[in-house]
Amino acid sequence: MPSSKVVFRFLAEPTDVNFGGKVHGGVVMKWIDQAGYACAAGWSGHYCVTVSVAGVKFRRPILVGQIVEVEAKIAHTGKTSMQIFIQVRCGDPKTQNMVETNHCVISFVAMDETGYPVEVPEFKAVTDEDLKLENYAIKMKEIAIETENLLHNV
Repeated sequence: MPSSKVVFRFLAEPTDVNFGGKVHGGVVMKWIDQAGYACAAGWSGHYCVTVSVAGVKFRRPILVGQIVEVEAKIAHTGKTSMQIFIQVRCGDPKTQNMVETNHCVISFVAMDETGYPVEVPEFKAVTDEDLKLENYAIKMKEIAIETENLLHNV
């Protein structure tokens, strides 16, 4: 059975920050995409492409020297798509006390060697937390589709 979770841990570096001394939001988004990809590719066994990111809200800044943890877990699967819940935390590396900086749901589609979508293994939510995350991921997917439809129906 493929792994449904990936965790990246590293230190925020001086090259990650903006002029205000905080990690760039774009850098955090890069970390989210990388962890999401690692999770999606590991689950599906295929190359995957990002389709959308939903519900991103930056709650607190990440500072240089803080330990950063980016956790990606499968929350829901469709036929060829995977909705992955990403949670970013940071903290003092000496105490390892972590606080959430942001979370989101990122959707990926698995692709074959010729660039066509391929089926992915089904994820079955078992725990209460899994069920809660699956419901959240489904809602975020619906919101992303609805929002895209608003643009095309203007």
